[in-house]
Amino acid sequence: MSAQGSIVIGGGAFAGLALALALRQGLGPEIPVIVADPALSTRPSRDPRATAIVAACRRLFEAIGAWDDVRGEAQPILDMVVTDSKLEDATRPVFLNFAGDVAPGEPFAHMIENRRLIDALVVRAEAAGVELRATTVATYDASPGGIDVTLGDGSKVAASLLIAADGAKSRLRERAGIVTHGWEYDQSGIVVTVGHERDHEGRAEEHFLPAGPFAILPLTGKRSSLVWTERRSEAARIVALSEEEFHGELEQRFGLHLGEVKPLDKPRAFPLSYFVARSFIAERLALVGDSAHVIHPIAGQGLNMGLKDVAALAEVVVDAARLGMDLGGADVLERYQRWRRFDTMAMGVATNSLNFLFSNQSSLLRTVRDIGLGIVDRAPPLKNLFIRQAAGLTGEIPKLLKGEAL
Repeated sequence: MSAQGSIVIGGGAFAGLALALALRQGLGPEIPVIVADPALSTRPSRDPRATAIVAACRRLFEAIGAWDDVRGEAQPILDMVVTDSKLEDATRPVFLNFAGDVAPGEPFAHMIENRRLIDALVVRAEAAGVELRATTVATYDASPGGIDVTLGDGSKVAASLLIAADGAKSRLRERAGIVTHGWEYDQSGIVVTVGHERDHEGRAEEHFLPAGPFAILPLTGKRSSLVWTERRSEAARIVALSEEEFHGELEQRFGLHLGEVKPLDKPRAFPLSYFVARSFIAERLALVGDSAHVIHPIAGQGLNMGLKDVAALAEVVVDAARLGMDLGGADVLERYQRWRRFDTMAMGVATNSLNFLFSNQSSLLRTVRDIGLGIVDRAPPLKNLFIRQAAGLTGEIPKLLKGEAL
């Protein structure tokens, strides 16, 4: 089997599709790129969620040609405020305020509905010659010479590299025997889109309440996406409420600063957890996105961490191809793991620490964190560092995250 056989990607969500496009552009048409995911049979996408795309990842989507397709449906985050309060507090003083630009005219993030971006990536991938297969990766057999991949429809592919982008419950990771370490939080994230009377003017809000953060993230029009963290039992109670009862719970947390607010879809609760795979690679296999790591949404970095994986792996593989190296060779995959695993562990520690610091009833911790937020707010260099970190523009940045094509 040729060491320059096909590249197969198991999983056709953001990470899998973005990686396929990046590889297709960087490798050219000689090396087939295949994406296998049963969800590809569902057109258009029905994903009801929305996602914050930070500046570095927006640059990635620009570099692979997908951002122009969704630019008009993406809402720039022009401003962000952070408050720390109890649910019964009459007012919510702002402790931290971020201006939204990482560079003049470049917001640090945009909000976009998942289905819009996924549909655009599918269309771009098809146009670029990526082979999209609405089936699973059933089994695979790796050897020093290559990896034989069997798809769920019975077809077989002689590949040089298999990439697991099949989510937190990755079957490909499990088949490789890669274990994870982490834990379940006693928290769920309630996700719902709401409409409101007044324009949000591009402002995002993060209210730290004792049960966890209540984030109001602006969408196009007079709409916002909510990511609302509660204890698991409380989240289950809230999403089971009648429309009228749910509206009461929502209004109590949202407030009236944008006028009357109403849900535009059915709220759903997602259990929150943290884990990191003990290895991001196995023989001729690489993990990206949620297959490799899941972190708390408190910093809004989950998807963006996965897209950093995409940018790093694509660059490593394209560099290897230009040097005539085996694309699935151990030295190539080790370079990817060295690039991404430490950063992932550091982000996991940071989000766990933030969740402990902010999701509790302690008056002492509340005083300490409010002093800390006030210090950051009054120190422009420190605030700018936080903005660049949130925008994904610190550390060793892959080319795609700088907006540079491979």
